[in-house]
Amino acid sequence: MSCIKSVCWSRTLLSCVIALFSIHCAFAQKSISAPEAKSHIGEQARVCGKVASTHFAYRSKGSPTFLNLDEPYPNQVFTAMIWIEDRAKFGYPEKRYANQHVCVVGLIQSYRGTPEIILRNPAQVEVGRQN
Repeated sequence: MSCIKSVCWSRTLLSCVIALFSIHCAFAQKSISAPEAKSHIGEQARVCGKVASTHFAYRSKGSPTFLNLDEPYPNQVFTAMIWIEDRAKFGYPEKRYANQHVCVVGLIQSYRGTPEIILRNPAQVEVGRQN
């Protein structure tokens, strides 16, 4: 039984190391601005901008938290989104990141025409850096 636990622990540790390495590599790359993100859908990237508005939609399905960069909702040009299952890792992100300049790393997706990155780990967010 302990061998099985050891193998599972090793796989989990390896997965964490790979994830952190990927995040580190993404932060090392050149940044793109929030408006440029729409030209990079489907790519892993580092997107930077000022958090112009935030919202914890606790009554919506999945209770997402939205961090809208450069322009406030409903005119946001880019959104970093945190699902409820990951929210505790970030504390109160709608307060923590409000009015901050941030860079976020991850896969850029499009939701209803707006580029977004889903944040699962606080290591995906760097505060105060401007490119």
